[in-house]
Amino acid sequence: MYVCNCNGLRQRDVAQAIEAGACRPRDIFARNQCQAQCAKCVCEMRQMIQESREAFALAAE
Repeated sequence: MYVCNCNGLRQRDVAQAIEAGACRPRDIFARNQCQAQCAKCVCEMRQMIQESREAFALAAE
């Protein structure tokens, strides 16, 4: 499924960027060599980052 239609970023692209250390949507765009266009995807990216942090915190316990 696409997260960013403007840049053609799929969920797996965003997830890979987060796994590689992206902490902000800006980092995700940079990792994929693009930039925000309409920014409708930024909220979903933030949600994915937050979920990843929560999962990591639970795994660390």
